[in-house]
Amino acid sequence: MYGGKTLFETRGDSVIKKEMIAMLLAGGQGSRLGILTSKVAKPAVSFGGKYRIIDFPLSNCINSGVDTVGVLTQYQPLRLNTHIGIGIPWDLDRNSGGVTVLPPYEQVGNTEWYTGTANAIYQNLAYMEMFNPEYVLILSGDHIYKMDYEVMLDFHKSNKSEVTIAVMPVPYEEAKRFGIVITDEDKKITDFEEKPENPRSNLASMGIYIFNWKTLKEALVAMADQPALDFGKHIIPYCHKKGMPEYAYEFNGYWKDVGTLNSYWEANMELIDIIPEFNLYEEYWKIYTKSDTLPPQYISKDSIIEKSIIGEGSNIYGQVYNSVIGCGVTIGKGTVIRDSIIMNEVTIGDDCVIDKGIIAENAVLGDKVTLGAFEEKVNETDPTIYTNGIVTIGEWSKIPDNVTIGKNSMVSGITEASDYENGKLDSGKTFVKAGD
Repeated sequence: MYGGKTLFETRGDSVIKKEMIAMLLAGGQGSRLGILTSKVAKPAVSFGGKYRIIDFPLSNCINSGVDTVGVLTQYQPLRLNTHIGIGIPWDLDRNSGGVTVLPPYEQVGNTEWYTGTANAIYQNLAYMEMFNPEYVLILSGDHIYKMDYEVMLDFHKSNKSEVTIAVMPVPYEEAKRFGIVITDEDKKITDFEEKPENPRSNLASMGIYIFNWKTLKEALVAMADQPALDFGKHIIPYCHKKGMPEYAYEFNGYWKDVGTLNSYWEANMELIDIIPEFNLYEEYWKIYTKSDTLPPQYISKDSIIEKSIIGEGSNIYGQVYNSVIGCGVTIGKGTVIRDSIIMNEVTIGDDCVIDKGIIAENAVLGDKVTLGAFEEKVNETDPTIYTNGIVTIGEWSKIPDNVTIGKNSMVSGITEASDYENGKLDSGKTFVKAGD
């Protein structure tokens, strides 16, 4: 038992009754992360050196005493499934409950992929029935935060709520990007608006819900025929229309939707602030992850490291400033890295310069490679994805010696010197090598 607590369970003749189980939605593609999610589900993307994004809601579950978690996967699930395994790092390898990966499966009748957040839950009614819970916690697998779900459950119980939505205040100018709740003075929800043009409140839904099990089941069955069945568009409005008590649980801690390359980069950079807004090192609320057995870091006598995270098994011979370096990374002599994210098992040669780069797992950069050069230009293929001067290198990519790559650019694939005119790729360019 992690965190010193667990929600109760009882056993009947044929079922194990859990007070609350969690359903963790982890099937999203995360297309706004560009090349980072071309071969891996967004919740499995590396974060903070040694973690993956899904580690945060999973750790929240076990720290909150929630020991039964269904993880709903769909898009590119292999790495996510391998990472979760049987749940040992999170103490979720249980005979009763624990963690269960729930992909779409063939059925006798109408077989389909998960077509919406609530549709994914609906297709797993049988899994939830196994535990006959009092409450069901719905979570997203792609946010960075720490939350005690037991405190939210206590709020749910004390208000005799049937649906509780976790919300957080956002600036009014950003509110139109979220599902917005309108509440009375007791936090009872009086109205709900999905991405309103003129928001009447700044309380944004975090995509975290607690339902009474009977309420959730009724709503899912009643709305099952809706295309792309969704909580914000269908289930929450259904419960509201039926007059079921709905309350807003206000959360004022750190919460980050790392849905874009820039927000992903910012969240990593916030980890290395002198006093980080999001602290990975709190003893009472640990973040657990699957950890390989690796040797310690090696830092050469000529290297310089300032304000950075360095993962286990990394060999640093150059200079690293204000960056997050994953596990098993090699950084060559004379190389200077600033304001960058280098994921696991990346190899960077000698005399390179990396400014504001995101380099995905297992990429290899030759000697005298420069990332982040030239004047900034708008990306030619995905101007809303590759922005803010960030250079992105896809996983398993190779950049040959003596290549200079500009800002807002992306490279993916095993590239050769002949792919770069005069050894350069200008700012705003996208280059994906055929066969990648």
